[in-house]
Amino acid sequence: MFTSLKKRWNRRKLRDERFTFLFDAPSAEEIVVFDCETTGLDPKTDDIISIGAVKIKGNRILTDEAIHIYVDQEKEIDPKSITIHQIRNCDLYGAVPLKEAIEKFLYYIGNRPLAGYYLEFDMAMVDKYIKPMYGITLPNKQVEVSSIYYDKKIQTIPQGNIDLRFDTILKDLGLPRLQAHDALNDAIMTALIYLKLKHITRVH
Repeated sequence: MFTSLKKRWNRRKLRDERFTFLFDAPSAEEIVVFDCETTGLDPKTDDIISIGAVKIKGNRILTDEAIHIYVDQEKEIDPKSITIHQIRNCDLYGAVPLKEAIEKFLYYIGNRPLAGYYLEFDMAMVDKYIKPMYGITLPNKQVEVSSIYYDKKIQTIPQGNIDLRFDTILKDLGLPRLQAHDALNDAIMTALIYLKLKHITRVH
């Protein structure tokens, strides 16, 4: 009930009627997995550099419909953060303005549930922009893959310490490792994790 009230309150704050579709009841068969590359780890002070997102329909990852958006930056990227995400200032040639990037992302996700790895951070990064732009935070249902993994792993090692690092989860599930720190690759790998966990009752 609290979630429903929160969603209604959020809807009342929407200042742009183009995005009312975000609040529609979602279809049960589609979900969007997304990931952001950012200038740092603080949503208050850091910015999104790129967003990768891919849809899952049933048991298929729709890579042909995936999006990978590079966001134009108002200031130079700190060299320290480049060592992490490998995106240089010259790589952003042709990147889209922030508002265009956010709108493209919102139209892509629609009312679908959103899945991710440590999704709370990526949601906070997007909310940082859409709240001043449109008055709302993302109303989409959230699915955290590391939480699903934990619940299925703890069945086999009760009382144990579970390693929730991304690489560990991929290896444990026998999934391929794509190029690191690429928003779309990270989204695709997370989608693979989601589908694998969907079809097993426990992780051995």
